[in-house]
Amino acid sequence: MAVLSDPAAGHRRLVLLLATAGGIVLVLAAIVTLAVTLTFSSFAAVVRPAGIFLPTEEDGLIADDASLSVDDESHPALARLDPALLEALRAAQVAAEADGIRFDITSGWRSADLQRRLLADAVRTYGSEEVARQYVATPETSSHVTGQAVDIGTLDAQLWIIEHGREWGLCQTYANERWHFERATEPGGECPTPKLDARG
Repeated sequence: MAVLSDPAAGHRRLVLLLATAGGIVLVLAAIVTLAVTLTFSSFAAVVRPAGIFLPTEEDGLIADDASLSVDDESHPALARLDPALLEALRAAQVAAEADGIRFDITSGWRSADLQRRLLADAVRTYGSEEVARQYVATPETSSHVTGQAVDIGTLDAQLWIIEHGREWGLCQTYANERWHFERATEPGGECPTPKLDARG
């Protein structure tokens, strides 16, 4: 004997299905709206407690498309540099300006968390910690974390410091990082031979 389908039951199932789909759309719309309205800092405040690290300016982060001058004391990347290094950079900048050179600092002091993040990123990029460590030191060994290193962005400024920086004690300290400088000698002294790479 054939069972006739109940048109009312089919209609109820369709209504239930449409109501469920509508609810899902509303939830997704609310999530998208929330994500769009959150600023970066408030988003970081929300996810940081959950264990996701999103570096901010307070960690010494300088945006990829930005750089600092030696006079920018408001940014933690410069404000937390070793005072002797910052003083040497400022004195060297005065002399460099006579040659039309401006120092563009792309990295200075970094928090240990930011350094750890950079190392993890390098491991992903290079495929192994051994290779990554040639370019990024651990938080325990990084001169950036102690505020004793800066990275300079433009080639002309890098070459100027390599040639003249020792007058203020500024030296390229890693052979594979032309942009990385530390105060590694007394003003007017000889710079030490650069280490092979960031492993020391």
